[in-house]
Amino acid sequence: MNDSSWGSPPTAGLWGQPDQGAGPAGPAYDEPAAQQTRPMPIVPDGPAHGGGQDNDRGAARPGGPLFRDPIPQEPMSAPPPPPPKKRAGRDLRAAIGVGVGLGVVVVASLFVVKAAFVGVVAVAVVVGLWELTSRLREKKGIRAPLVPLAVGGAAMVVAGYVRGVEGAWVAMALTALAVLVWRMTEEPEGYLRDVTAGVFAAFYVPFLATFVALMLTADDGARRVLMFLLLTVVSDTGAYAVGWRFGTHKLAPRISPGKTREGLLGAVLFAMVAGALSMQFMIDDGLWWQGLLLGIAVAASATLGDLGESMIKRDLGIKDMGTLLPGHGGIMDRLDSLLPTAPVVWLLLVIFVGSG
Repeated sequence: MNDSSWGSPPTAGLWGQPDQGAGPAGPAYDEPAAQQTRPMPIVPDGPAHGGGQDNDRGAARPGGPLFRDPIPQEPMSAPPPPPPKKRAGRDLRAAIGVGVGLGVVVVASLFVVKAAFVGVVAVAVVVGLWELTSRLREKKGIRAPLVPLAVGGAAMVVAGYVRGVEGAWVAMALTALAVLVWRMTEEPEGYLRDVTAGVFAAFYVPFLATFVALMLTADDGARRVLMFLLLTVVSDTGAYAVGWRFGTHKLAPRISPGKTREGLLGAVLFAMVAGALSMQFMIDDGLWWQGLLLGIAVAASATLGDLGESMIKRDLGIKDMGTLLPGHGGIMDRLDSLLPTAPVVWLLLVIFVGSG
């Protein structure tokens, strides 16, 4: 309690009545009649006013008046709890461990035998197709045929590496045709829906991944692919780091509430720096300003790819496409930024330094 809780104190002696200029000064109990007509003074607690524990309890003090019980006060509201600390949504230790392991496999296959890396891409494509078609079947009842997709998807990647762009397009067309024919072996109900999803899956996963194999065919193909992977990872890392620390303005709250405009700015800045350094020191005849443009394009395509898969997962009502990679989700949850970025990087590298 404090003095302000009780209002302004009366102008009187410590234990007497208010000074009204009438009657002799003296203890209140010496005048019984006056006790019945005069209001009982309320004296604030505290040593300065002669109060104490007895005053707080409304007890009689020897040599002084009886004091009223204090007026009940509303309990002081507890201070608001501190805002929760920001935490990452996944197990960072597991995510970092898995990421490092995948990086070792990719780099080792990339610089030892190019064909081995093509095999790694083909395996990733098949697993990604399995995750996508499984979630479509579980959540929407869409039966996109996996067998022709898996076979055609792996063939698409190999054809792109062996025969170039023409080989990739031919393999894509044959895969789409195989999906149409394979689905004919089942009942007609839902045919159009299933084959549409199958053709979409063929384009979304293996066809876009084929551009990684196309990059690999150049003389400095291993460095081009490494730069493509590096820029995409740096873009995602910049978006995460800046968005986690400074993000306040939502980028696309209806699609992915965790993404912010500040995170996008971080992705652009990180990717531009990495792009300038990579083009200058990793790519034959590359220039730093080309890397700046490449970084902007990578940040944009990686963000759109992430948002695109988030849209798919929201439609399906799931958080991750799979559980194969601890701390990451499924293979498709790692390919979401890479897949749409591959054709962008391939095309800009062809424009800047050629396809050789």
